[in-house]
Amino acid sequence: MCIRDRYQRRVHGGYTFYLMSEDSDRGDGGWIQWFCSLAEHQFFVEVDEDYIRDGFNLYGLKQKFPHYEECIEMILSPDVPEEEDLEDEKFHELYQEATDLYGLIHARFILSPRGLSLAKEKYLKGKFGTCPKVVCDHQHVLPVGLSEELRTSRVKVFCPRCEDIFIPKKKCPDVDGAYFGCSFPMFFLQTYPDLTPQPPSNTYVSKLYGFRIHQKKGSKFSLPETGKEITFYDEEYLKKIKSPSDSQKKSLESPQATSMQRDSIKESPINFKE
Repeated sequence: MCIRDRYQRRVHGGYTFYLMSEDSDRGDGGWIQWFCSLAEHQFFVEVDEDYIRDGFNLYGLKQKFPHYEECIEMILSPDVPEEEDLEDEKFHELYQEATDLYGLIHARFILSPRGLSLAKEKYLKGKFGTCPKVVCDHQHVLPVGLSEELRTSRVKVFCPRCEDIFIPKKKCPDVDGAYFGCSFPMFFLQTYPDLTPQPPSNTYVSKLYGFRIHQKKGSKFSLPETGKEITFYDEEYLKKIKSPSDSQKKSLESPQATSMQRDSIKESPINFKE
């Protein structure tokens, strides 16, 4: 039986859980293996338990999580969630916190020699997906985040051939970009330079009845590209999207402001900004 077939999907209180089915062997694997085997978590690699037990690898994470010790205990547990766990609201909160903690540990682990090796296996098998561009000819992609901060942006994929980023074909709604960090694809390709592909040899050219279009790509009089480079969300941008500007504050304080305007300006910063 495939490992994913051993779990039953349950949605409860806005959370999606996968519980051990009745006819499966409960003595097999643990929380990490269960978590990484879920359909939405195909980008994750299994972090070694020894890596998690080494306090040096987790430096700076403890103060970010109020239930840090309980989360570590859950992550290292040989057990997986059961039906009765869904009735416990505290379990929901702890599960989400443990997910975020595992994600931040994962972002560090995939930069280690062992983590890079596991990621390489997934990359070569195309587990991260392929580039949607036709000219890239199904080039394998790598996961990347646009911020190191949680709940800023969902995970994206980076194509080493065209060097552009895309939303994954399978959108992974609960996978935060911070679980992979901003540097993983570049670090991966620096470690394995032989996996760096050549740029696309072909370029699509817009034509109308066989003639190239003036000021379009491929035309002799094409316009220069003026797009702004985006590599990650810097601190200035994060402050901008997580707090209202002065003009927004004035609009909020204005007696003419509608309740809908106030609600849009007061949007919670814990939600993804996409």
